[in-house]
Amino acid sequence: MNKSWKSYDSGSFFDELLTSTGNPRLAARGIMNFLRNLPGGELEERRAAAELAIRDMGISFTVYTEGGNIDRSWPFDIIPRAISAKEWHRVSTGLKQRSRALNCFIDDVYNKQKILKDGLIPADIVLESTNYKPQCQGVSPRYGAWAHICGSDLVRNKDGKFYVLEDNLRVPSGVSYMLENREITKRVLPELFENYSIMPVDDYPTQLYKTLASLSPQQNRKPCIAVLTPGIYNSAYFEHAFLAQSMGAELVEGSDLFTDDDDCVYMRTVDGPVRVDVIYRRIDEDFIDPEVFREDSKLGVPGIMRAWKAGNLAIANAPGSGVADDKVIYAYVPEMIRYYLKEEPLMESVKTYLCMLEKDREYVLKNLDKLVVKPANESGGYGMMVGPHASAEKRREFAKLIEENPRNYIAQPTLSLSTAPTCIDHKVEPRHLDLRPFILQGKDVWVTPGGLTRVAMVKGSLVVNSSQGGGSKDTWIVESNK
Repeated sequence: MNKSWKSYDSGSFFDELLTSTGNPRLAARGIMNFLRNLPGGELEERRAAAELAIRDMGISFTVYTEGGNIDRSWPFDIIPRAISAKEWHRVSTGLKQRSRALNCFIDDVYNKQKILKDGLIPADIVLESTNYKPQCQGVSPRYGAWAHICGSDLVRNKDGKFYVLEDNLRVPSGVSYMLENREITKRVLPELFENYSIMPVDDYPTQLYKTLASLSPQQNRKPCIAVLTPGIYNSAYFEHAFLAQSMGAELVEGSDLFTDDDDCVYMRTVDGPVRVDVIYRRIDEDFIDPEVFREDSKLGVPGIMRAWKAGNLAIANAPGSGVADDKVIYAYVPEMIRYYLKEEPLMESVKTYLCMLEKDREYVLKNLDKLVVKPANESGGYGMMVGPHASAEKRREFAKLIEENPRNYIAQPTLSLSTAPTCIDHKVEPRHLDLRPFILQGKDVWVTPGGLTRVAMVKGSLVVNSSQGGGSKDTWIVESNK
C-alpha cells in the first residue's frame, strides 16, 4: 500500500470512500485499488499536474477583499468522490420532487396565495421578506416554473443519509467548476475512466440550453438566448462566459440590450437589433431593471420587466424566485411538498429552529455552543456561526443579533458531515464535504448526475465555500464496475 494512506482514519464520521473498517465502499473499489497501489510520490506528481492544468485552462474564481478583488486558481483535489447510481436515483428523484414543490410555492405566492390563506406558512414571513417582490404579482411564467436553475446543497450525516441543507434559487453558481473538475480528472487519472462506468456530466450545457429554449415565447423558431452578466469583475464571470460559449448563446451585459416600444428586448449588433427571447440572468434581480427596482443600477436593462410581464421575454431564474431562497422558508418545504404535490417528502431536510418563534429562540439561545446559526438571506458562508468552534465572545455577539432581529436568523444542529480522502501536504487526510447538484426545470425537470462537491480543506472545518478557503472534487455517479 502507498504510505500516503497508512495513517488514514476518518474517526466516527461517515467516509465517502472507505468503511469504518478501512475497506473501500462498493462504488469506490476501483478508485481505492488504483490509488493505494500507485508508486510512492506518484499521487503527488498527479496532483501537481492537476494544478498545472488548472493554470493552463485558466480556471479561476474571484475573492472579494477589503484590499480589492483577487483572482485565484480553482482549488481542486484529485481524489474523486464516488456514489452508486442506485443511491443517486433516490436522491435525484427527491430533488425533482422538491423543485416542483418550490416552483408551485413561488407561483402561488405571486398569484392566489392559497398556502398563506390556508395558514400553512405565516403570511408575514413571506410578504415581509426582502426577497418577496410585489412587482412580480400576477405573473405566471411558462410551465409555472420560476426557479429554472436550482443548486440544492446536500450533506451526508453520520447515519449515511443525504439531507438537504439549503436551496439556492436566485443565481446559483458552481456548475462550470463541476464540468471542469471532470475534465481535469480525465487528464490526471485517465486509467480510471477505462475501468469505470461513470455517468457523464458534460451534457449539462445541452440540458441547460433545452431548458431555456423550452421557455421561449417564440416556439416556432430557434430562440435567441443570452446570458446576462454583470461583467468581468464578477466572481463568477468565468462561469458566465463558459456557459454562454458551451451553449452557443450570447454573452451580454446590460448595455448590450435595450427594450423597445413594442415591449420586446433587443440585442445591439453590428447588423442591427436582434430580438432576444430568453435571458439567463446572472445578476441579482435588484439590479435587473432600474425602472422597477434599483434606480441607480447600471447593470440591468430598463424596461426588461415590462417585456417579461408582457410575455415577450423569458427570464431564468424569473424575478421574484428568491422568495423561496430564504432559510426560514426552507423549514416549510416538507409542508409545501405535502400541500402542492400530495406526496410525502422523499428527502429529509435538516432540523431547523426559527428564531422568530419564541420556543425555538429560547432553545437556540441556551444551546449556541451546539448549533450552527445562519442569517436568513446570506450566502457563500458569510455571516454564520458554527457554535462548537466559536469563541464565547462570538456566541454572545450572535445572541445579541438574534434578540435584535429574530426573523433574520435560523439555527441547525452541528452535523457530523461526511469526509473523503483528500491530498494535504503530501499525505492523504479526511476532510469534510458537501454536494451541490443542479436541478433544471422548464418543460421537464432534470438533475445533474452528481454535482459540485465542495471540500473544507482546513482540518476539522465544516465551511466548504471557496470564498472561505474551501476546495472541490470531481463527483462520480458509478453505474457499475466493468
